[in-house]
Amino acid sequence: MGESRYWLQTLGCPKNQVDSDKLEGRLLARGYRRAPDPSAADLVVVNTCAFIESARQESIDTMLELADLRHPGARLVATGCMAERYGSEITDALPEVDLVAGFGIDFAEAVAAGPVGVPVALAHKPGTGGPRPAPGFDLLELARPASEVPWAYIKVAEGCDRICGFCAIPSFRGKQRSRQVADVMSEVDVLLAGGTTPGGGMAPPLREIVLVAQDLASYGRDRSRPGERRRAGPSPIAALTRAVSARVARTRLLYLYPSGLTDELIEAVLGTGVPYFDLSLQHVSRPLLARMRRWGDGERFLARIARIRAADAQATFRSSFILGYPGETERDHDLLLAFLAEAQLDWAGFFPFSREAGTHAADLPDQIPPALALERLRECAELQDGITAARRDALVGARRQVLVDAPGRGRTVHEAPEIDGIVHLPVDTAAGDLLDVVVTAAAGPDLYAERAHQ
Repeated sequence: MGESRYWLQTLGCPKNQVDSDKLEGRLLARGYRRAPDPSAADLVVVNTCAFIESARQESIDTMLELADLRHPGARLVATGCMAERYGSEITDALPEVDLVAGFGIDFAEAVAAGPVGVPVALAHKPGTGGPRPAPGFDLLELARPASEVPWAYIKVAEGCDRICGFCAIPSFRGKQRSRQVADVMSEVDVLLAGGTTPGGGMAPPLREIVLVAQDLASYGRDRSRPGERRRAGPSPIAALTRAVSARVARTRLLYLYPSGLTDELIEAVLGTGVPYFDLSLQHVSRPLLARMRRWGDGERFLARIARIRAADAQATFRSSFILGYPGETERDHDLLLAFLAEAQLDWAGFFPFSREAGTHAADLPDQIPPALALERLRECAELQDGITAARRDALVGARRQVLVDAPGRGRTVHEAPEIDGIVHLPVDTAAGDLLDVVVTAAAGPDLYAERAHQ
C-alpha cells in the first residue's frame, strides 16, 4: 500500500488555524502526505469551532459534506473546540464520524492502531474503548511545518482566566496557560528557516508574525505564583512583542482585552512599525458591559483611541461587538451607534448574541428577540461599512509598503491577514516581496496599488 494521505479542514478563528498547523506537522512526521482533495484522502480531519450556534452548525455541515466526499475506507475525524465541548453528542448524532478527538487526544496515534483502509467500523470512538488523553501531547508545543504564505499565526497561550458572561471558551479551553518566551521564539526561528511546505513547494520568505491568544494582553501573567505580585520590569506581552519584532519585518497582535492595553504595550506595538490595534470591546454601554462581566465604557475606549492616534496618525483599529445581549436597551444601542460614528474604526465585526449553555448570560432575564438583535446588527454594520469605505478612500494617493501574500495581492500594515481587505497589485509580484506602492483606488474594503517610482 502507498503512503497515507490526509485532508485537514479548519473552521473558526486564527487560534484554530494554529492548532491545525500543529496537527498537520504531527501527521507529516508520521508519514502522511497532504491529499489534493478530500476524496483522495485516507484520513479526513475537521478542526471544528464551537464558539456560537452558527459556528457549530457550520462544523456539522462540513463533517457531513466531507463524509459524503471521502472514499470507501477513509476515516473521518472530528477534532477542535466542538469535539472537546460536545464529543459525546457528536458520537451519538453523527455516526459518519469515526473518531472524536478532543484537545488532549493524538488522533494520529489513534488511527495508527490499524492500517488505513480497514473498515471504518473498527475506528475508535469515546466511550467504546477509544483513545484517551495522551501524556505529553500538547498542541501548543507541537512542531509545525513551514508556512506556505509569507506570514504565520503563533499562539502564545491557551485558555482564558476571564469570566465574560457570554463566553463558554474557558469551560472547554481551560484557564490561561502561557508559553515560555524561549519556546515562542524557537517557533519563530523554525518558521524563519523555511523549508518544504506540506504542499511540496518551498516556503516563501517569512515577513510577518501574528501573535494570537484568547486574551493576548494577559500573556505571561498566569506564570506568577498565587498571591505574588509581578516583579518590576517590562510586561510579558510587551517584552515578547519587542523580541519577535527584532526577528521579523512585521509583528501584529490580535485579541487585546481593552484594560490590558497599557501605555507600555501601546509603545511596544507602535515600535514594531505595525500600528494595528485589535481591541475586543464587545459594547460601549457601561451598564451592559457590567452585565457582560467586562471592563470599560465608550468614553474610556474613545480616550485611548485618541491617544494612540495622537502618537501615530496611521494607527489602525479593529474591534468586534455583540448585539442583542440580554438587557440591551434602545439607549444602549444608540450609544453604540454614536460610538461607531465618533471612533471611526477601520474595521469592525458584529455578531448577534448566542445563548450558550453554561454561561452566565444563558439564564439572564430580559433576553432580546433574535429578530431585534439582527435588526440592530444590520444597523451597526451599515454604519460601519460606510466608515470603513471612507477610511479606505482616504488612502488613495498614499504611499505604503505592501507585503505580497500571493502574486497580485498583498497587504499594508493596515490589513490583518484573512480578516481585513486586501491590496490588489500587478500580477508580476512574488509572495514574500515587500514593495513600495502608491494606492490608486479603493473599492469597499479593498485597495488597488501600483509600484511607486523611486
